[in-house]
Amino acid sequence: MLEPPGVEDGAAVWRIARDSRALDLNSSYSYLLWFRDFAATSVVARGAGGDPVAFTTGYVRPERPDTLVVWQIAVDESRRGQGLAGAMLDHLVVRLRPRGVRHLETTVTPMNTASDRLFTVFARRQGATLRREVLFDGGLFPDVHDPEVLYRIGPLP
Repeated sequence: MLEPPGVEDGAAVWRIARDSRALDLNSSYSYLLWFRDFAATSVVARGAGGDPVAFTTGYVRPERPDTLVVWQIAVDESRRGQGLAGAMLDHLVVRLRPRGVRHLETTVTPMNTASDRLFTVFARRQGATLRREVLFDGGLFPDVHDPEVLYRIGPLP
């Protein structure tokens, strides 16, 4: 089942993010706050017992209200390879279409081939254009960090 998250999902989502070994882990507090303030632009996938097994966090850009920014997306290791990540993206696009969302943005590091594949296939499935450009060069970060490449997908149908 795909649905907006609640603050009660924050701890489970934090664990999924931590265990992904691919995401920059935010504080556990940030997931609670995110699900309080941005539940309408985020989604959790629930397993048979009702617990989150995957999540996507997103927000609508204030300067571009037609653009959903996907902040993080992760699937529990036991549920990978079942199409949940793509299903969550499709779900969000359908849910946010009445709000005027016609573009999706995210950033992907060059070594993250799984995310590159996910968003490339998503754009193709949507029949939308995918443009890539470096958004944040690695030198902007205070620690060692790969560049963040902006993926802009749209217009969405």
